Amino acid sequence: MTCLYLSAAHKSSGKTTLTLGLARALRKRGLRVQTFKKGPDYIDPIWHGQAAGRSCYNLDFHMMTRAEIRDLFAQHAAPADITLIEGNKGLYDGMDLEGSDSNAAMAKLLGAPVILVLDTQGMTRGIAPLILGYQAFDAEVKIAGVILNKVGGPRHEGKLRAVIERYTDVQVLGALPRAPQLEIAERHLGLIPCNETPEAEARIEAIATLVAERVDLNTLLALAAPVKQATPTACALVGRGTGLRIAIAQDRAFGFYYQEDLDTLRAAGVALLPVDTFRDTRLPEADGLILGGGFPEVFIEALAANRALRADIRRAIESGLPTYAECGGLMYLSRSLTWGERRGEMVGVIPGDCVMHTRPVGRGYVELAGTGASELAPDDGGSIPAHEFHHSSLVNLPPGLVYAYRMVRGEGIDGHHDGVVVGNLLAAYSHRRGSGERGWIAPFLDKVRAYAALKKHARPPQVFLAPPRGAGWAEPSPGGARKQPSRRAA
Repeated sequence: MTCLYLSAAHKSSGKTTLTLGLARALRKRGLRVQTFKKGPDYIDPIWHGQAAGRSCYNLDFHMMTRAEIRDLFAQHAAPADITLIEGNKGLYDGMDLEGSDSNAAMAKLLGAPVILVLDTQGMTRGIAPLILGYQAFDAEVKIAGVILNKVGGPRHEGKLRAVIERYTDVQVLGALPRAPQLEIAERHLGLIPCNETPEAEARIEAIATLVAERVDLNTLLALAAPVKQATPTACALVGRGTGLRIAIAQDRAFGFYYQEDLDTLRAAGVALLPVDTFRDTRLPEADGLILGGGFPEVFIEALAANRALRADIRRAIESGLPTYAECGGLMYLSRSLTWGERRGEMVGVIPGDCVMHTRPVGRGYVELAGTGASELAPDDGGSIPAHEFHHSSLVNLPPGLVYAYRMVRGEGIDGHHDGVVVGNLLAAYSHRRGSGERGWIAPFLDKVRAYAALKKHARPPQVFLAPPRGAGWAEPSPGGARKQPSRRAA
């Protein structure tokens, strides 16, 4: 039960690649490796999970309290032999001027020694003041060692090692060259998720082989610190979803889910029913539907070709099926999706068209305020933390659309609102944490349970898409009938 924190001087230094290589190399030694990722990223944890052979968890100051971070970390680090936490950006980077949300703050909170991954391109003697400055900036942060990355060759490596030995007391744990096998393909939102590419396993193995050759794993393990003991708080939703069946899109197009949230749903007793939007022609018999984020724009033709599933999803949502969708899920539920010259018909539940752009439309942490239009976002005066990262926007939206969120900070759908509410559907660009007091899971389960009970005793409500201004899902009468908004063309 020991841990290490992998950070860097700046982003794109090679932290993710090194974390993958270390996770797999240590796993091949027979160690139980647990990985964590600081920040809201979905893609890196997918790679980490495959490399380590166990799910990766996110740790995020913006969407979690410090107590929640400590609890989640302790819970999943306890069964492991070694825990690797990958930071985001640089060691001292963050939104707060005082550094309360930085990697350094996270390392101190968890008691984890820091291994700095340093991009050495164009550097020789200058690496010494860089290391000394990072040590001096916050004496409470323990920088236990450095790994040199993108080294130009043996001569370059020799100079760097000599400088570091001469001017600092930090150990050099290894040096990695610039090499094709250390590169992972990227696109507009970062790394290509490993669930999209069959070459992922071979790439992880190649990285691990090189890392095992070039990094002193024995010394690295000796520098790891014991994980702080803690008694994790029991999930507050245990049993709350017993008997409920929720369909969830899980395939190459839709895979952005926090493992903590999937754990919470299962701990609540929910049966999660995977849906493949490429192959399945109908939804399974379910009481709710979750459509997470992903890259539907990459698979426009394949998603459009599955007309049967698109029609079935539309019928289900029109009939009142409680549905929660984020970003990629929102795009899939629009009328159409266009990226350059490519265009495909989508589900058509949301009365608007999705268009991809070359630059990000919304990017970074956001703050939401509930409008009261959805139980998942109550208008209680409290803020809802979230994040967004999308290159698309919704166009051709009708007036009077109902939104669940008012944007306190962030872009959302129109710069002012996010979260389209259509019947029992909430679809937003913003990604929220489902667990915790401000999470979406608890109110969603209440909504799903109410729908399941209604379905059991009466036919499901028929809710029309694109309702008039202010219209939402009318509560059913005791006999199961409901007032219907006037029908309009979607």
